[in-house]
Amino acid sequence: MAFKLAFYADDFTGATDTLATLARQGQRAMLFLRVPSEQELAHAGPLDCIGIAGAARSMKNQDQTAELEAVAAYLKGTGAPVIHYKTCSTFDSSTQVGSIGLAVRVLRKTLKTGGFTPIVGGQPNLGRYCVFSNLFAAFQTGAEAFRIDRHPTMSRHPVTPMGEADLRHHLAEQGLAEISAVQYPSYEKSDEALDEQVDAAITQGPDGVLFDVACPAHLPVIGRQIWQRAVRGQTLAVGPSSVAQALLAHWQATAPEGAAGVSPEEGGQLLGSSCANAPSLGAASDQNQTAQGAETAGPVLVLSGSMSPLTARQIEVAKSYLHIPIPVADLLDAGSQARASIVKRIKQGLQAGRNVLAHLVHAEQTSSTDQAFDPATLARASGSLLAEVLQTQRPARLGLAGGDTSSLAILSLGVWGLTYIGQIDPGAALCRLHSNQASLDGLDVMLKGGQMGSLGVFEKLAKIADTCLKG
Repeated sequence: MAFKLAFYADDFTGATDTLATLARQGQRAMLFLRVPSEQELAHAGPLDCIGIAGAARSMKNQDQTAELEAVAAYLKGTGAPVIHYKTCSTFDSSTQVGSIGLAVRVLRKTLKTGGFTPIVGGQPNLGRYCVFSNLFAAFQTGAEAFRIDRHPTMSRHPVTPMGEADLRHHLAEQGLAEISAVQYPSYEKSDEALDEQVDAAITQGPDGVLFDVACPAHLPVIGRQIWQRAVRGQTLAVGPSSVAQALLAHWQATAPEGAAGVSPEEGGQLLGSSCANAPSLGAASDQNQTAQGAETAGPVLVLSGSMSPLTARQIEVAKSYLHIPIPVADLLDAGSQARASIVKRIKQGLQAGRNVLAHLVHAEQTSSTDQAFDPATLARASGSLLAEVLQTQRPARLGLAGGDTSSLAILSLGVWGLTYIGQIDPGAALCRLHSNQASLDGLDVMLKGGQMGSLGVFEKLAKIADTCLKG
């Protein structure tokens, strides 16, 4: 099986964004939750692109190294010209947790890629922009963008706060000291002149070449620079879903006239001079016809482990749900009566046909006092609670909010793969679970990062018509 692209994503919400990006542009793609078996690959059928969703973003160095060493050999063996290490679009990481620098060193050792390591620095359709090597991010898609070290949330991230906007310096702290930059005014040069500049940048930056992305028109230019070198030798590319967007834009720009594929308008605008929201399931999508506002058959369950202010507002406006707060101390006390009571309330709500939104609350939101906690431990505990609920209750649809929560919660369920169904909001894809457990196989799930989605994203999830998801 010949793949064009193989990717490892450092969290699940980001993984589904890349899966959605590829599928909406006509690529046959599937996301696996581990290195797939031959049986699972056979189940998937012919694929153009393959992904593995991981949790490296929340891992400390030793665990992250073990995780990446386990998948690197498989990625190399896919024969894909481009191996993509998919990072969060905000690049939040540190020397000790989710280190992008460590990931690059581990992967390059096994992949034996040398010379050119492209780093794509922005993703405009999510409100992420890299200008003169400095990263900017909108607080909410379509809203004002902030330099990442002044971002209201990311500058204060509880685990990986972003204190440096220049991605060269940020990654240098993680061991990638020699990164050169190709900044966006250079994209106006002729192909030949830009080729020469990138060749020089590769020599100057053996640890990576950082490409600005200020608007979608920059994507095919970057895609050409990556692809023309990747076809000469397997290449490790680093960055958010804009790595896939850049390749897709280049493939589309160079495709024979009349070749099958999805137009930029149908698949989320990639090639134009400005950004447009991806098609949602509340309008006409590329795969399904929808009935906007139609009620879904059966209750929806959402579990949120995100502490993002945006997710807090999304929870606040989700009026069609029964809200069940989960104090952190109760969640972590596995044998407690309080935790058992939370599980019982969630099950009773679903049994009564209610949409249920269960969300973590911390000490500052309650009168209780939380002990210090490790985010990965908290996410695993959330996954354990979710698995306990799903043992006896299968909702019509599942939503998970928070990158770490989504990653580790899905891992706890025994799921082995996901396929893309449609887009609820930019950065919030709806996928179908594949599992050997009949109670989980075919369950539809939305995975959403803390900073992703419109204010009404949970209400959109609750109101998708079942008919729009079939076929």
